[in-house]
Amino acid sequence: MRYCRFDNDRLGVVRDDRVHDVTAVLERLPAVRWPLPAHDPLVAALPKLRGEMEAAADRAPGVPLASVKLLNPVPNPSKVIGAPVNYHAHIDEANRDQQISFGKTIKTIDHYGVFLKSNSSLSGPSEPVPVVETGRRTDHEVELAAIIGETCFDVPEEGALKYIAGYSIGLDMTIRGPEERSLRKSLDRFSVVGPYFVTADEIPNPENLDLEILVNGQVRQKSNTSRLIFGVAKLISYCSNFYTLYPGDIIMTGTPEGVGPVQAGDVMHAKIEKVGEMTVAVTRRKEALPPPAPAT
Repeated sequence: MRYCRFDNDRLGVVRDDRVHDVTAVLERLPAVRWPLPAHDPLVAALPKLRGEMEAAADRAPGVPLASVKLLNPVPNPSKVIGAPVNYHAHIDEANRDQQISFGKTIKTIDHYGVFLKSNSSLSGPSEPVPVVETGRRTDHEVELAAIIGETCFDVPEEGALKYIAGYSIGLDMTIRGPEERSLRKSLDRFSVVGPYFVTADEIPNPENLDLEILVNGQVRQKSNTSRLIFGVAKLISYCSNFYTLYPGDIIMTGTPEGVGPVQAGDVMHAKIEKVGEMTVAVTRRKEALPPPAPAT
């Protein structure tokens, strides 16, 4: 099954090129009060609600996917985890390009471990990525995003994939510079997730998927997840040795070679085999929509 969050926080089941509104199913989610749970409620309830979502989609007329505004399908993760330099060819290009490495010798993920991205950096494909005009590069990085479906800790690599609820495309946008990754990769709208949530049963082997990104129609990155240094199962095991993973937690699995700068007016088109495709615009930061006002 594929589902999306669209327009005014509507929930839709995606079939072919149409969206079937199943928002009424959200009434079945458990009522919550402060303090809120440390997980995404829909992802946590998905095993129980999937049948109802499918049945509701059978009854709902579909609308063209192209006619809706697609948002990040996992709005409430407890954390977003990034996997740095997780392709050998990306390490090689970083060591050749001083604008990426800033004079450092780049090593592998074994040396750096993972890093955390701010939840406030999350956005969906319909929301333009704002370029910060600092005189430094803002680069695209296309990645497979794995979404945890069950609370887990200290998971062995063997069997780790059973803890995944689904997958999306992830864009791990970054400003090049000497600061820590968690700063340079956590700006508003720098973690694009979409176009929808694809349940894990549709992708039994996430470690052999073609992925690519085009900017203004030109291919920038093109690789396969089989070239990951830490595969998806190993990443889950590794991350769960440090953090309890909760339903909805997003693991950005790392980007291949071909990273490059984008500027206002560019259009990025990302694809991952069996997951889907999404188009994301780039704009100036001052032209991006302001963050929502706090609740009163």
